[in-house]
Amino acid sequence: MQEQKHILIVDNQSARQEQLATVLAFIGEHYYCCKADEVEQHFKSHPNVLTVILSGEVSEPLAEIVKANPACPFITHDVVDKHPIIDRVNLLGDVTIPLNYAQLTEMIHHCHQYHNKMPNKRIKNAGNSMLFRSLVGASNAMQQVRFLIEQVASTQANVLILGESGTGKEVVARNIHNLSDRHKGPFVPVNCGAIPGELLESELFGHEKGAFTGAISTRKGRFELAEGGTLFLDEIGDMPQPMQVKLLRVLQERTFERVGGAKSIKADVRIIAATHQHLEDMIKENTFREDLYYRLNVFPIETPSLRERKEDIPLLLKELVTRFEHEQGKSVRFTEQAIASLQEHPWMGNVRELSNLIERMIIMFGEQVVNVSELPSKYRHIDVEEYQPQYPEELQEREAINELFAGFDYEDDDEKYNDNAFGTNITDEANTGMVDILPNEGLNLKDYLADLEVSMINQALEKNDWVVARSAELLGMRRTTLVEKMRKYNLQKS
Repeated sequence: MQEQKHILIVDNQSARQEQLATVLAFIGEHYYCCKADEVEQHFKSHPNVLTVILSGEVSEPLAEIVKANPACPFITHDVVDKHPIIDRVNLLGDVTIPLNYAQLTEMIHHCHQYHNKMPNKRIKNAGNSMLFRSLVGASNAMQQVRFLIEQVASTQANVLILGESGTGKEVVARNIHNLSDRHKGPFVPVNCGAIPGELLESELFGHEKGAFTGAISTRKGRFELAEGGTLFLDEIGDMPQPMQVKLLRVLQERTFERVGGAKSIKADVRIIAATHQHLEDMIKENTFREDLYYRLNVFPIETPSLRERKEDIPLLLKELVTRFEHEQGKSVRFTEQAIASLQEHPWMGNVRELSNLIERMIIMFGEQVVNVSELPSKYRHIDVEEYQPQYPEELQEREAINELFAGFDYEDDDEKYNDNAFGTNITDEANTGMVDILPNEGLNLKDYLADLEVSMINQALEKNDWVVARSAELLGMRRTTLVEKMRKYNLQKS
């Protein structure tokens, strides 16, 4: 078992050391006393130090110890010269003379906070399991959730997880289980809202053979399957009231009977419940039992909505994309502008909605970079000028010719060729060879085709009263292509 955190009093003067020890014993703190030359050995034999109180003279070796242990907070008391350690961040403050109870307890509180909020501790704990990666985020809200998980995991207390749908309540429950002493036992989830009320009792407690029509054999319930582990009751607010009474009895007596059975079975199970509903309002409406609520609500954890921690979206994107890449072998990337736009979204579906969006982007733009313009319209919250590529003249001319002659049917009867695309009359004799319309002095083919294209577009727009969609259909091109050409040639309705 891990040694309890303690305070180390370092003082070569026995009387002052005893005075400090008496006060710490009075307020219920665990402590050790040693002289200045014994500190290094104490850290090796008793590493779980809450803080070190330095009294008297701070020698160079002591100053080196303060420097070499940045993870440990230090406090001074009756020190004449603090110069060797005055610039150390882990020197939290000074306890005055005479000793002041309020100041001393506040300083000890600061020491606990120094340990609780230490960055490297959060990183270490975050790597305890693969599932803990799902609780990604550097926001204060997520740090608080991880801290609460760490505090309650090693206990046997019932936990009630509150939060909107899609905030990761089951992930929190699994992490509590994985960090607990029951981690070698099973984790059994039950969605109380997905099972009809008349079947929920059999699902939770099991049934004996012949207990009801269709019970052809004895069946274990979820409580028995979770023996020695954790039972996760999701959407507990949807549990019918008759079942609430039976669950309360199990929580009180730690025993239950199968449906149709008379033998009491012990339940060595930790209960973690979750709901997106406001149970206190349901109690007022007499739809949820107050006594069950207080049995479950021993240690509440509230999962924050994604809109309350938008600063975590870049980290979540990276984690979720990595997960999809591992599962599906495909990936996608987002520009800084796309991420900024996603941070403006309200995220009513929370992390689940974000995960669904990433999967959709992978399907549509796998292995590409997604900008704001590629996001679905409801996720576009900032204006970004869409990139319009410029192409070599050879490609533009080829496109113009292809679009110009797109739709020609050369197998139609000859009457359809009386007026060709150039407005010349093709005779039977001309049908046997090339049409001779090239002027003797020559022409600029690019300008000629461009003028012809402008003329055709103008005619189509005029015929359709400048309705772009119908004009594009008449020209046999996409609407977006016609819009780009109108912009290119600066064509506007007069």
